[in-house]
Amino acid sequence: MKTSLPVVTLKGPPYQIGYKHGKMARQEIEHNLDVYFRRFKTETELSYEVAIGRAAKFLAVIDKVSPEYAETMKGVAAGSGQEILDITALNVRYELMYSQFSKIGLKPMPKTFGCTAFAALPIAVDNGHLMMGQNWDWIPEVKGLFLKVRNENGPDILSFTEAGVVGGKIGLNSEGVGLLINGIVSSKDDWARLKKPFHVRCWEILRSKTLGRAVKVIAQGQRNCSANFILGQQKAKGSGKVVDIESAPDAVCEIGPDRGAVGHTNHFSNPKILGVKQVVDEERLSTIQRYRRIQKLLNDTVRTGHKLDLAEAQSMLRDHYGEPESICRHNNLKLPEYQRYETIVSVVMDLYSKRFWATIGSPCSTEYQPITL
Repeated sequence: MKTSLPVVTLKGPPYQIGYKHGKMARQEIEHNLDVYFRRFKTETELSYEVAIGRAAKFLAVIDKVSPEYAETMKGVAAGSGQEILDITALNVRYELMYSQFSKIGLKPMPKTFGCTAFAALPIAVDNGHLMMGQNWDWIPEVKGLFLKVRNENGPDILSFTEAGVVGGKIGLNSEGVGLLINGIVSSKDDWARLKKPFHVRCWEILRSKTLGRAVKVIAQGQRNCSANFILGQQKAKGSGKVVDIESAPDAVCEIGPDRGAVGHTNHFSNPKILGVKQVVDEERLSTIQRYRRIQKLLNDTVRTGHKLDLAEAQSMLRDHYGEPESICRHNNLKLPEYQRYETIVSVVMDLYSKRFWATIGSPCSTEYQPITL
C-alpha cells in the first residue's frame, strides 16, 4: 500500500515555527492530547490534575534551560488553540510516563512499548553513505508528523515527531548529524529531578553541528529518565562516525560500532555500569528477542563484509521473526486493547544525501516514501 506522508515545512523564529506547527496540525494535536491524557490515567495511574501539575513544573525548567524550545511550545499552543500546560504535558510525556513505568513496573501488568534501531557505517554500505534505520513502536492511535524545519539560528532539520511535540525523536540535519532513540526504564527514573526533558535533548541534538556536541547534550548533567540514543554524522563521502549512548539518570555509557554496525532495542547492555537496576516486566522478553534478532541480521550482512543497500535495510525493519513481538511490531491480541502497541512509523535515513525513506504504519504493509531535507 502506498500512502502519502504528513510533511510540514516550518521556518522562522521559534514562536513562528511553533505557531505554524500548531495551526497545520491542529486536529492531530487535539487528538494526541485526548489519547495521552486517557493513557496517563489508564496506563500510568496519573490523573489529569496531577499530569498538569507536573507539566507546570517542567515548563519552568524548560523556560530556564531552553527558552527557544519553550517559545516554540508556546507557539504550538497558540496555533492549535490549546492551553500551554496541555502542550507542555505532551512534550514531557516521556518523563510523565516513563518515571511512572519505573514505579509501577514491578506490578503484573505487561507493557509492550519499544523500538528497534540500527546504524551502519559508510564502509558497510554499498553507496558509501552512513545509513541509520528505526521502527518506532508505540500507541497506535498517536498521530505523527514529519517536520522540515528551516532554522534562523542553527542547522536545518528533517525529523519525525508526534503532532504537538516540538523535539523530533528520529531525524537528521544539514550538518549530517543523525538521531535514533530507544526508550528504557530503570529503577532510578524520576520526573521529580526536574532536569532537561528528553524531547528537549532530542531537539538540541538535532540542532548540533557536530557529533561531539550532540554527545554532550546527552551526557552533561543529570537526566530525569533513562533512554538510549544512536548518533551519527557524515559530512564527506566514505567517512563517518556512529556512537550508541545508553543514558541513565546519573551516568552514561558509550558503545561503539561492532564491525561496521550497531543495533539497540529497549534494555541496557550492562545496567551495573550505570548504577541502575533494569525494571523487569513482560517488555523485557520482547526487547531481548528483538535485540538478538537485529544483531543476527547485522551479523549475517554487514559483519560478514557484505555491503548493505537500501532494500536490505528496509527488509530488516519488515522482519517478522517472533511475531507479534518482532522487529516489525504488531498488536498482541492476547492483551487488552489499551495495552497493545505496534510499529507506527519506520524510517531509513541516509546522512550524506540528507534523505529519509519512511512509512506511516507497519513497513510490511506500507511502501517506503522518500523525503529530502
